Amino acid sequence: MDQGILLLVLVIAAVAFVVLLKTAIVVPQQSAYVVERLGKYSSTLHAGFHILVPFIERIAYRHSLKEDALDIAEQICITKDNVQVGIDGVLYLQVLDPARASYGIANYHFAISQLAQTTLRSEIGKIDLDRTFEERATINSNVVRELDKATEPWGVKVLRYEIRNINPPADVLQAMEKQMRAEREKRAVILTSEGDRDAKINQAEGEKQRVIKESEANKQQQINEAQGEAAAILAVATATAEGLRRVGESLAGTGGIEAMQLRVAEEYIKQFGRLADEAASTLIVPANLSDISSMIALATSVVKNQTRPAASTG
Repeated sequence: MDQGILLLVLVIAAVAFVVLLKTAIVVPQQSAYVVERLGKYSSTLHAGFHILVPFIERIAYRHSLKEDALDIAEQICITKDNVQVGIDGVLYLQVLDPARASYGIANYHFAISQLAQTTLRSEIGKIDLDRTFEERATINSNVVRELDKATEPWGVKVLRYEIRNINPPADVLQAMEKQMRAEREKRAVILTSEGDRDAKINQAEGEKQRVIKESEANKQQQINEAQGEAAAILAVATATAEGLRRVGESLAGTGGIEAMQLRVAEEYIKQFGRLADEAASTLIVPANLSDISSMIALATSVVKNQTRPAASTG
């Protein structure tokens, strides 16, 4: 009798333990559990400790609320210019409503993967091959926009889509390499010609500046020479005027006339001695070469006539 009671107690304890394990639920952080009561949706459990009604409630679905990465397998897409390219990518999504993710669709991972492939084929078919490499960001944003519209009833948010690889056929790759090589050679020729043009422009500009500087220097030189000649002429004229003034003052003084007469006689004899110079081919001889006294008298008369009005004026 005692053994039977002990066995019953052990059975009851085991059943209670199993029931406790089934009803006491601990939900991890960033997770959500969907609870069904008698086969019907009851509630969504978030992080923490929860107690279920034994044999009535159960955990039907478990979802992670973390951002998830979904690999999109490579597929063949046809561009607008009828070129087949292999494209694969990766899709980032997150469950926002665990209940709709559980009952809105059977397998949202598979559905989103298939939808991403079909949407990508549609977007690639709108553009040429060359633009597929340039407009990756546009293609990615268009795919995300279309997927986000489709997955909203499922309680799933598509965050972003990234094209991983674009693999054109081998012959297309060779043609693209030739085109890029031709473009590089073209740019090299253009840059070389532009460099030659700039060099010639710089040389011409330098020659122009040199000519301008030389002309300005010649102009300044001519100005300086003209100013120097003018100053020299002015100095000679001033000196001549000063000499004449002093000669006049000397003539007006005592013995000035006699000194003048002596000077005229000396110059006359000096210049007369040069008449027979060997360098001259023609001789001009005055009629009265020996009449020095008449020449002196003429000069004396001229001086007296010029000094008399000056003396009377003073």
